[in-house]
Order: sequence, then structure tokens, then C-alpha cells
Amino acid sequence: MTDAKRTPGDVLREARKRDSQTKRAKVLAAIDTMKAAGEPVTFAAVARAAGVSNWLVYSEGVREHIEAAMKGQARAERRTRQAGASASAASLSTDLALVREENKALREERDRLKEAVRRSLGAQLDQAGTKDLTARVNELVAAVERITLERDEIRAERDELQRKLAETQDDLTAAREAGRRIMRQVNRAT
Repeated sequence: MTDAKRTPGDVLREARKRDSQTKRAKVLAAIDTMKAAGEPVTFAAVARAAGVSNWLVYSEGVREHIEAAMKGQARAERRTRQAGASASAASLSTDLALVREENKALREERDRLKEAVRRSLGAQLDQAGTKDLTARVNELVAAVERITLERDEIRAERDELQRKLAETQDDLTAAREAGRRIMRQVNRAT
């Protein structure tokens, strides 16, 4: 068609068609981005990420891509679980409890050692000269630094375990939600 023969209706249809293609491309790009980032793919999340309406993500030609991505993520999660590549929430929770107990024991030991050092240092002050005291204080400072480093490493390990536990719980919640949606879809289909 030439521009002279185009009606306003033709122009509007072409604009809508271009807009639809642009939005559908945004949806497909959002799906790819979410899969690459390891984010759970859901209809609502894709609509939000692409900046399109919920209606569009459920429309024919788009819905199939989202469902395929959701199924792919579910299969990947199942394979990971079956391979034992990720720790279970119970395992992470147990590790966290063990680290907390170990931290508690280390704090108690640190307190006992501080008290022993204080008593020993008091006794040595009465007997030793300045040179011996300086050497002993340096030894004690080194011991305190070593214990502090160990404590910091344990805290870092605890924080990492807590982070993994939170991620695992988020993954579990997402998997449950995906299962519910799939069951709803299956129930609607039957």
C-alpha cells in the first residue's frame, strides 16, 4: 500500500501490530534474562519484569514460552536435588545449629582463657620484670588475635550457612508455588 491509500484504520492496525510485537519481544527477553539469572519464572514475575499486562503473558504464543521455562526450571531443580548437588533445608538448619553450638563453646572457652590470663598475668606481675612482662603481653596479644580470627571465621561460616538456608527456603517456596499453579492449571484443564 502507498501512504496515500492508507486509511486511519490501517495506520492504527499497523501501530497495534508493531506494539504487540515489541511487547512480545520484551516478554521473551525477560524470560531469557530470568532464566540466566536463576530467578524463578512465573507469569506474574515475567509480566512485571517485561513491563507488560498480565493478560499478555497468558495469551497464546507467549504462555507456551513461559510454561516451557517453568518446566525447564522444575526439571533442573529436580536433577539438582536428585544429584545431591544442593543441601537440603534440614541439612543447612542442622549445620547452622552445630555452628551456633560451636560458637557458644568457643565464647565460653575464650572467657575462661581471658580469666586464666588475667590471673596468670597478675601473678607474673608480682614476680617478673618489665622485659619479661612485655614479652608475655605480646604472646597474650598474639593469642587473642588468633582467637579473634578463629571467631571471625566461624561467624563468616555461620553467615554463609544462614544465607544458604534463606536461599533454600526461598527456592522451596517458589517450587511449592509453581506446583500449586501447575495443579490449578491441571484441575482447570480436566
